[in-house]
Amino acid sequence: MINFKTIIRIIGVLLLLETVMFFACSGVSYYYGEGDMLDFWKAGGITAGVGLLLAAIGKGGDKVLTRRDGYVLVSLAWVAFSLFGMLPFYIGGYIPNVTDAFFETMSGFSSTGATILNDIEALPHGILFWRSMTQWIGGLGIIMFTIAILPIFGVSGLQVFAAEASGPTHDKVHPRIGITAKWIWSIYAGITGILVALLMLGGMNWFDSVCHAFATTGTGGFSTKQASVAYYNSPYIEYVISVFMFISGINFTLLLLFVNRKFKKFIGNAELKWYFGSVVFFTTLIAVILYYTSSMGAEESFRKSLFQVISLHTSTGFATDDYMTWTPVLWGLFTIIMLMGACAGSTTGGLKCIRMVILTKVSRNEFKHILHPNAVLPVRVNKQVISPSIVSTVLAFCFLYIVIITISVLLMSAMGVGFEESIGCVVSSIGNMGPGLGDTGPAYSWNALPAMAKWLLAFLMLLGRLELFTVLLLFTPDFWKRN
Repeated sequence: MINFKTIIRIIGVLLLLETVMFFACSGVSYYYGEGDMLDFWKAGGITAGVGLLLAAIGKGGDKVLTRRDGYVLVSLAWVAFSLFGMLPFYIGGYIPNVTDAFFETMSGFSSTGATILNDIEALPHGILFWRSMTQWIGGLGIIMFTIAILPIFGVSGLQVFAAEASGPTHDKVHPRIGITAKWIWSIYAGITGILVALLMLGGMNWFDSVCHAFATTGTGGFSTKQASVAYYNSPYIEYVISVFMFISGINFTLLLLFVNRKFKKFIGNAELKWYFGSVVFFTTLIAVILYYTSSMGAEESFRKSLFQVISLHTSTGFATDDYMTWTPVLWGLFTIIMLMGACAGSTTGGLKCIRMVILTKVSRNEFKHILHPNAVLPVRVNKQVISPSIVSTVLAFCFLYIVIITISVLLMSAMGVGFEESIGCVVSSIGNMGPGLGDTGPAYSWNALPAMAKWLLAFLMLLGRLELFTVLLLFTPDFWKRN
C-alpha cells in the first residue's frame, strides 16, 4: 500500500522550505518599505504550522519509497506548494479570489506563465519577487530539490526522480541520484547568476534582473512588467534572454556533460540536434515571412522571430511583440512550436524533442517495413536501441496528449470561450507555455476566462508539468490495489 506517513512527512518538510521562501520575500518587502511584508509573515505562519503538524504526523513512517509512493508524493507536492503558495496573493488582497490566486500560483510552479493580472506594475516588490521565485523553484522541479534532501531522512530519491523527471528516459550521471540532483541544481543556480549579471549590464536594475533571470532559467515567463520584455525595448536584453532561454531548454544532464568537457557526447546528441535544427528552421522561416509581410527591417525581423520562436519552443512565454497582429499563417507555426517543446530533462514543457526524434524514426521504419516486411528495424537514438516498451510509451503519451487537448478544447468551448482562445489556452496550459491565441495572446491576461475554465487549465498545467502519466495514474483503480 501507499506509504502515506512518509509522504506526509516529506510534504511537511517541503512546506517548511516554502515558509523560508516566504520569509526571504518578506526581506525584499522590508528593503523597499512596502506593506506586503506582514502578508508574507502571515502566510509563513500558516504554512509553517501546517508543515510542522504534517511532519509530526508522518514521524515513524517507512524509510523506503516505492514507485507508487513517488507518484503520489510528486503530485501532492505540486498541489500543496500551489495551495499554500497562493496565500500571499490572497491574504494581501492582491488577488482576492481563491480561483485566481490558485491559478496564478499553479501557473508559477508549473512554469507556465499564464497570468490573470492586468496591472502587474501595481504589485509591491515582495509579491513580484515571490511570483518570479515560484517559477524558478518549479522550473527544475520541487521534487528535484526534494531528492537532494531525501537522504537526510534515509529515503531513496530514485522513485521520486522516476515520477518527476520529464521525458521517456531518465538519465543519471552519477550512481547516487541525490548527487546528480545537487550537481544539476548547481548548474541551474550558476546559469541564473550569470544571467542576472548580464541583464544588469544591459541596464536592468537588480530587482528586475533577478526576477527575469528566475523566469528565464525556469522557462516560466512571468515578468515584472505588463508588457513583458517588450517594455525594455532593448535588442541587447532580447538577445541575452534568447540565448539563456535556449540554454534552459537543453537537457540538464547534457549541460552537465558540457561542464565536464565531454563535448563529443554533447554535440552528437540526437535530441539536441533536433532542438537546434528546429529553432534555426522556424526562426529563419518566420523571419523571412515577417520581413516581407511587415514594416520590420532584416535585423528586427530576425530578432523578433528568434525571441518568439525560442520563447515558445522552450515554453517560457516571454514576449517582445504581439504575434496575434502578425500574418495569420504564423499563428499556425507558433502552435506547432508550442506543441513540440524543447528537450526532455530541461525546465520546459510540450511533447519534448526526444519524442519527436523517436516518432520520426518509428515512422521512417514503417515505410521500410512496407517494402521489406521481414526486416528487423530497431529504433536507434544516439547509437542505442530504444526498447519497444519506451516506443509504446511515447506513442501512448502522444495519443493521450492529443485526446486531452481535444476534450479540453470542447469543454472550454462549452463554457463559452471562443474556439481560437480555447485551442490557444489548452495547448498553452498543457504545454506550460503562457501566452495563447486570440484574446488570450501575449497582449492579454486570462482574467476574463470563466472560473471553471481556470480550474480546468490549472489542472492541465499540472498534467503537463508532470508528464500526464504521473497524475493520471492516481485516477486509475489499479493504482490503489494492494498488489
